[in-house]
Amino acid sequence: MSKNVIIIGAAGRDFHNFNTYYRDNNLFNVVAFTAAQIPDIDGRKYPAELAGELYPDGIPIYAEEKLPELIKQHNVDICTFAYSDVPYDRVMRMSALVNAAGANFGLLGPKDTMVKSSKPVIAVVATRTGCGKSQTSRKVIEYLM
Repeated sequence: MSKNVIIIGAAGRDFHNFNTYYRDNNLFNVVAFTAAQIPDIDGRKYPAELAGELYPDGIPIYAEEKLPELIKQHNVDICTFAYSDVPYDRVMRMSALVNAAGANFGLLGPKDTMVKSSKPVIAVVATRTGCGKSQTSRKVIEYLM
């Protein structure tokens, strides 16, 4: 029997976690994504073309503020937190909110989400959104070309 999952994120790591861990995994049924940092993303869907055979209608994206009601509405077993740039206290507040609504709270680590490469990898990382990863990546690409 599959477990119902909500992935909490911001249209980045959450989608990556879905693609690398949940997409073709019939042990889980991802019922929704939630997001807080992207304006007007709620009401959209993660497209069926990317979601895989288990999700022919895509996966709905909701505002993060609806999380407690979504947990109850969809009988959610697990909420996976998939932000990469938030402080510890925000993570733990979210954990408490999820647990109070009746679901388990978790994080996926690199063992389950890292993409294997046969080529050398350059990673451009930052401690928060808006630090300039895109601009830095473009400069790195320009240098390598």
